[in-house]
Amino acid sequence: MTTPVVVATRRWTERACDELTRQFDVRLNQEDHPLTLDEVRLRCEGATVLCPWGGDRLDANFIASLPDSVKLIACISAGTEHVDITAATAHGIMVTNTPDVVTEETADMTFALLLGLCRRLVYGHALIRDGRWEGLSIDDPNAGSRVWGKTLGIVGLGGIGAAVARRATAFRMPVIYHGRSRKPEAEKDCHARYCATLDELLEMADIVSLHCPLTEQTRNLIDEQALFKMKTSAILINTARGAVVDEAALADALIRGEIAGAGLDVFVSEPEVGEHLTGLDNVLLSPHVGTATTETRDEMGLRVIENIETFLSTGQPRDKVER
Repeated sequence: MTTPVVVATRRWTERACDELTRQFDVRLNQEDHPLTLDEVRLRCEGATVLCPWGGDRLDANFIASLPDSVKLIACISAGTEHVDITAATAHGIMVTNTPDVVTEETADMTFALLLGLCRRLVYGHALIRDGRWEGLSIDDPNAGSRVWGKTLGIVGLGGIGAAVARRATAFRMPVIYHGRSRKPEAEKDCHARYCATLDELLEMADIVSLHCPLTEQTRNLIDEQALFKMKTSAILINTARGAVVDEAALADALIRGEIAGAGLDVFVSEPEVGEHLTGLDNVLLSPHVGTATTETRDEMGLRVIENIETFLSTGQPRDKVER
């Protein structure tokens, strides 16, 4: 029996890569440089499975140009907005992702941004690193803000949102949430209160944390009007997808003091981040590393392998993405 050919567009962790190569005939990107779509297409000749990373933009034209041998696009990511799933389905190609293995790390990253921003950790680090620490005055304008007891507003109480809410209970933070539907079980588990409208949440929350998927309905969900409804003392945290926020409107709101700060792990045009954000002192920016722990990257790779195995054996992988 011929061993199925799998194309991986980026280098995986050693543990996951060893397991992948043990089971399949793998075409690896050992140099780990971003491949052009033409390079990906050439590597897919005779392959059954394509494993893209989040930075690979697989649009309808690319999918239409794939060899007929490709039957599965197994994403090593939770998000799948970089793949035109409708086009893939039309060409008989199934798409999978790695959803719940990223939950806890992304929730940790949310709180890292939240704490780092509120307590001005980057400012303090730079003060010591640059030899400028001479003691802070009692009324120092660079003092941070309290996290304990503040109201946390979660937009999207799915797996990650719920994990963030559970962490918030340790900080005695009242949790409110808004989403497409009410979730009574999650409310009980996370001690969260439902807001029927996004406006209600924005007006009440001291910290707004985004955990909704990127869809046409959520694109630019946090726009100029939404930002204006937030408290001037509030901060915005985004570990969801960059395009959920109108970045230009956010930058303007930060400059004008309409909100106090923002912690961002995701951006609209990654890896490019505009000076309208990088030039601000009231933002904390990280390069989309919400899932970047060795343990999670191992688990993501192994979950992809499980999806490939079940697809090849049953045609019904665990994490099939539907549209």
